[in-house]
Amino acid sequence: MTPVGNEPGLADRVLGGWLGRIAGNMLGKPVEEGDLWTRERIDRYLRRADALPLTDYLPEPAADHDGPPLRPEWRQCVRGRVHGSCRDDDIDYAILGLDLLETHGFGFSTEQVGDLWLLRLPYLQTFTAERAAYRNLANGLKPPLTATYDNPFQEWIGALIRADIHGWTSPGLPRRAAGLARRDAVLSHTGNGVYGAMWAAALVSAAFTAPTVRHAVDEALAVIPASSRLARTVRRVTSLHGTRLSWEDTLATVARETAGLGWIHTVPNAAVLTAGLLYGDGDFTRTIALTVRGGLDTDSNGATAGSVAGVMTGAAAIPPQWTEPLRDTVRSAVFGFDGVRISELAERTLRLVGADVP
Repeated sequence: MTPVGNEPGLADRVLGGWLGRIAGNMLGKPVEEGDLWTRERIDRYLRRADALPLTDYLPEPAADHDGPPLRPEWRQCVRGRVHGSCRDDDIDYAILGLDLLETHGFGFSTEQVGDLWLLRLPYLQTFTAERAAYRNLANGLKPPLTATYDNPFQEWIGALIRADIHGWTSPGLPRRAAGLARRDAVLSHTGNGVYGAMWAAALVSAAFTAPTVRHAVDEALAVIPASSRLARTVRRVTSLHGTRLSWEDTLATVARETAGLGWIHTVPNAAVLTAGLLYGDGDFTRTIALTVRGGLDTDSNGATAGSVAGVMTGAAAIPPQWTEPLRDTVRSAVFGFDGVRISELAERTLRLVGADVP
């Protein structure tokens, strides 16, 4: 794949990645509870609100809402109430990744990733594998023990949600992006958890130059072991999509085949994400809407899908109902970054493109 370098339009596509990630995250946040908010319950909620097809942020719950409770943050994330992004770890880690590359360059070590967490990120804003790794760091452990000691979440989705920055800063270079994401991921994850980060970084990177979504998915698959469960599951989704099976039937089939892994595990979430991307077919709104309607870790999947779709379309082509309410502002728990402009984050990301990797 040919690297993008500083070609015309790159700034718009990097900004598209940031905006898409934040918008997709906000779309999925109210229903981020995959064991309660199943695909069927999400669609029932939308149907009752006359919000299918989904073309904007989620509607407010009706006064007689009788489904599962929405996340407490829903009042900042539903249509008409979005005034800048609400804080979320899916965005915090993209910001941390940017700070990492600005501080240490592309030769950063896994130990430096951990040091930055301790310096910039509050412990109680970490979850699952990241919290286990953080605790291990605070107790003096070093990688790779930080990922393996007393950490039952090693293959969950946390490392995948940290990967976008490596794709944005390596446009058209999916293997380079995957290598950087791996160095970050092994602080807290193993196995499919690490492969998920490599795959997501490569997917975002490939989106800059791939002619279609399917080409980007195939490029990303090439950076992880073909025999891994993650690779086999992603291939399964692409195969079902290729047979022209419906989106609903594809997700139902793969859900049966990944049953028991849990709603935050990397593998079933990668299936939902892949289906959203393929059936969204390059349309930004359809991509993030289908991905979030797919359930499981809705805000994380919506964020990654939005990042890929935003890179492919560019910021200028993202419909304004997604971007204007964000008011070019990010709320973040990362020390020193709360209230930063999205456009500033994109500009700082762009300055890193083309830097040498040791």
